[in-house]
Amino acid sequence: MDIIDEIFGLFAQYGDLGYGEDVNQREHALQAAHFAREAGEPDMLVAAALLHDVGQFLNEAGDAAEREGRDARHEMGGAALLARHFPEAVVAPIRLHVAAKRYLCAIDPAYHDGLSTASRLSLRLQGGPFTPEEAEAFIRQPHAGEALRLRRYDDLGKRRDLAVLGLEAHRALLESVRL
Repeated sequence: MDIIDEIFGLFAQYGDLGYGEDVNQREHALQAAHFAREAGEPDMLVAAALLHDVGQFLNEAGDAAEREGRDARHEMGGAALLARHFPEAVVAPIRLHVAAKRYLCAIDPAYHDGLSTASRLSLRLQGGPFTPEEAEAFIRQPHAGEALRLRRYDDLGKRRDLAVLGLEAHRALLESVRL
C-alpha cells in the first residue's frame, strides 16, 4: 500500500479518538499543520506538523498515558514508520518533538506552566524536564530548531471549533515531500 494511503487509512481508523485533550487526534494533527503553514514554515515542517503524532495510531499508543500510565514512545514509532518514505527534514522533527517539550520545560518554567493537563501527564511519563546536560545535548542535534518550532504548533493545535483544511487537502503536500 502507498504510504500516504496508509497514513490516511490510519487517520480514518483512529483519527476520531481522543488523547486527553479537547480535540481528537485528526483535529489536533490538522491544527498543528495549519499553524505551521500560517507561520510560513517550509513544506517539510508543515508535513512534520501534520504527521507528528501518527505514532499514536500504532500499537495502541494513543491513550497509553491516560489508560495505562505508560509512555508508548509514539514519536519513535511514528518516525520509524515514516523514515523509509520521507526525508530526514520531515522525520527528525517528529522523532524529536517529545524531547523538544522536555527541553522547553527545562529552560522555561513558564512553558511548563502553560502545558495542558494531558501534556503534563505525558511529560512526567517521558522523563520530565531535561537536566542541563540533556538540554545541551538536545539543542546541538540536527533539526533541534525545527523540532522546537513543531512543538509550538503541537501545543497550539488543541483548540475546539477551529476551522482548518481537511486531511485530503494535504495529500499534494505529502506527495511533494515524500522520497
